[in-house]
Order: sequence, then structure tokens, then C-alpha cells
Amino acid sequence: MGVHETARRGFAAAADVYEESRPGYPAEAIDWLAGELGLRPGSTVVDLAAGTGKLTRLLIPTGAALIAVEPVEAMRRALRRTSPEADARDGTAERTGLPASSADAVTVAQAFHWFDAPRALTEIHRVLRPAGRLALVWNIRDLEDPTQRAVDDLFAPYRGDTPSHRGARWRRALDDSELFETTAKSHFPNVQTLDAASLVSRVASTSFIADLPEPERRRVLERARAIASDLPDRFPFPYTTEVEVLARR
Repeated sequence: MGVHETARRGFAAAADVYEESRPGYPAEAIDWLAGELGLRPGSTVVDLAAGTGKLTRLLIPTGAALIAVEPVEAMRRALRRTSPEADARDGTAERTGLPASSADAVTVAQAFHWFDAPRALTEIHRVLRPAGRLALVWNIRDLEDPTQRAVDDLFAPYRGDTPSHRGARWRRALDDSELFETTAKSHFPNVQTLDAASLVSRVASTSFIADLPEPERRRVLERARAIASDLPDRFPFPYTTEVEVLARR
């Protein structure tokens, strides 16, 4: 299976604004993740759909060897800039090109919903060593926050059937899998601070917005700027970071 076309086109067009505007992950979440996965010098971690390296760069201080797999060339170029210590490679979750039993851990941040989940889980299972772990990391937007809610309302007419974290298909595939079982899950507050320009960039970084015809994309970004017009110069944009760890069966 290739990359979903909305993801390929949208993230190719929006790699720079993705890097500029998307949140990272709190130190507490990374520490917890590294502890659950047992990351240390001598470990090998594969970060799938690594994007611009938002998670990759935070795992490098563990001392583990990082292999960052990313199929979109523009994202991979950014990944090499932000995470030069990682081994950045072309590949997909369904076809990594990696040897069997070559990784102690696999991480996926903000991306599992794009995968053909059954095929990806089979490939991850193949790549992991017998005691290996899979970690899924998500920045979940806090829709109780009025600014987040306004952005979600802006997205609604354009989202269509684009895969998302909210979708049931990836979750069902994970829950039904005989290859993995969840062993731990934790949540961490993650409040990003934005201004009007960075809120516009955050909207522009969304795959299905980046993929719009240019006149419509510009109209959406103007509406995003209007959302910020009544806010302070800098304002909170809250998320919850969720980390789920699964054991290889």
C-alpha cells in the first residue's frame, strides 16, 4: 500500500509549516515513554512516519540508535535537518525495508490513523525483537478550549473521510489484533502558546487544508486569522499528549 494521497500531497506542500506550527511533546511524556520502552544506549528504535522529526529528536538523548522512516520526501528533508543524528530512510509502515527482529521498539507519533493498520501491525511485529514494544503517541486537541473548538468548526466542512485520530477503524484494528496487547497508557498536559501567525500556520499544516485548491485554501487561512483577531497577542492552544505502549505477542 502507498501513502494516502491526501497525506502525500498535503504534507508535501505543508512540511515547513508543519515543522513551524505543530506542537512537540512534553518532557514528562518522553521520560515515561523511554522508561516503558527501556530506551538506552545499545537499543534500536524505529520511528515510523517520523514526519519532520517532532518525536525523533526527543528520543535521541536516550542514547538509543534511531531509525526514522518517512515516505514523504519534503518531510524527510526536514527530518534530516532537525534530527541529523537519526538514520532517516524512505519507507512506509506497511513496508519498512528493515530486517526482521532488528528493533527493540517502534514508535508512531500522530500517524497510525494513516496506516493500513492490519498490514502495518504485521510489519511492525516482524521488525520487532520478541520482547519488543510498540508505542503510539498522540497530541489530542482539547475541544473544550474555545479556540480549539473554533478551529475544529473551521475544519469540519473540509475533513470529509480523511483518516483521523477520532476514527474508529485504526482503533478497532488495534484492539482486534492478535499480534499486540496494550500494557500501559498515560496522559500528559501539553499547552502550546500561539500568536495569530502561528495559528494560521497550524491550520495550514493540516493535510486536507494544504490539499485544497489555492483560492479556497487562502479563504480558510483568512478565517483562521479572524479567529485570532479577538484573542491576546499570544494565547494558549491546549492539547493532551497520550502515550500507549503495546507488547509484541
